[in-house]
Amino acid sequence: MTLYVDKESVIHRIDPITKLLYVFVSIAITYILPLHGFVLGVTVVSLLLLIIGKVLWKILPIIGISLILIISIIIVQGFFHPDNETILFSIGNVSLYKEGFSVALLLTLRVLNMLSAFGVLILTTKPDELVERLIKKGLSPKIGHVLLSIFQLIPQMQATMGKITDAQRSRGMETEGNLVIRMKAFFPLIGPVVLNSLNDTRERAIALEMRGFNLKGKKTFLNKSRTYRYQSAMQGFLCIVLISTILWRIFQ
Repeated sequence: MTLYVDKESVIHRIDPITKLLYVFVSIAITYILPLHGFVLGVTVVSLLLLIIGKVLWKILPIIGISLILIISIIIVQGFFHPDNETILFSIGNVSLYKEGFSVALLLTLRVLNMLSAFGVLILTTKPDELVERLIKKGLSPKIGHVLLSIFQLIPQMQATMGKITDAQRSRGMETEGNLVIRMKAFFPLIGPVVLNSLNDTRERAIALEMRGFNLKGKKTFLNKSRTYRYQSAMQGFLCIVLISTILWRIFQ
């Protein structure tokens, strides 16, 4: 139960570690080199990877939700940034400034790139495969379990919410309609969801203990290690991009 979308694409066949490295590099370079054109280019690359991976439609609702954050960034920076001097346009006594809007645009592109880059990783990578690869690289199994739980948290909560909603409907509770009806149904629904999540966490901990999760000694793996074509070349390219960006920022 994850956000992974099972598709046949080039992006799905890329090594999970490589995609994780891409997330780090693509986000880091947008802060190392804060140029609008450069950040826009990185964002476009992330969106193209989502299109190639056939999962762009899955990230659109998340981007839609982030519009609230984006609008607030534009309002705060565009109207109230301390370096504002050049007026773009005015609404009554309030003016939108070029300097603040430039900062807001840069922050917006970074947010879009961050969401898209994480979308490439989460939507095209099986979480258990990613965590297993990290553990084989030396990551602590406990940290790996935490990462896997994070990946599974949202879909598990969605599934639990769906079951409880159906149960409450069968008891005659109204859960659909206008905003007032939905707000009335929210609190009777959220309580059981939280309690069920805590109970699931406890049951998972007991199951792990029964399987010897904390036992010392060498661990074995159920799945054989897969080999990925060009993984070293892609990882090397990403490292070169990161180093080049750092050097460009230092010597520009």
